[in-house]
Amino acid sequence: MDKALETQLANIQKRTGKTLDPLVAIVKKSGLAKHGEIVAMLKTKLGMGHGDANTIVHLARGGIADAPGAPAAGGGDPADAFYTGPKAALRPIHDRLMAAIGTFGAFEIAPKKTYVSLRRKKQFAMIGPATNTRVEVGLNMKDVRPTSRLEALPPGGMCQYRVKVTAVDEVNDELLKWIRTAYDSSGV
Repeated sequence: MDKALETQLANIQKRTGKTLDPLVAIVKKSGLAKHGEIVAMLKTKLGMGHGDANTIVHLARGGIADAPGAPAAGGGDPADAFYTGPKAALRPIHDRLMAAIGTFGAFEIAPKKTYVSLRRKKQFAMIGPATNTRVEVGLNMKDVRPTSRLEALPPGGMCQYRVKVTAVDEVNDELLKWIRTAYDSSGV
């Protein structure tokens, strides 16, 4: 997480021209109390994307343990928090997915409570344990024909498609092709 967060902060600085300290100062001086209001203010005032604004708010409030200079929680990987107990057996699926996606190029990892959101200019995938027996990969892409494995989701949700993965060997060329399609379309 440290490296991903550092990359995200470097990208935020490139886009806004501001380092973390001035951004935190903007948050604190805003007088806003609600998380969503502060995110909206950063998006409006600085033109930040939702994921970047959300990260800055968390950092300003001390909510990300893996901020630069802070001790890493659970080894520093956000996935450590949700691959525990009965879901721990699913961790190799997650690791295989992340290793394969890492070969595509640069992207941001935005940790959520039960999954990670992967984004370039916009979110292209969500990965996390849906149950004790499967990992779900949510994908944002258009004009792809659903299959028995690639499930189309109702409009208006976080993702257009979902793939259920129950074993490491299901992280195969077919799945990676769909993820690559989502990745490629998220950078334009």
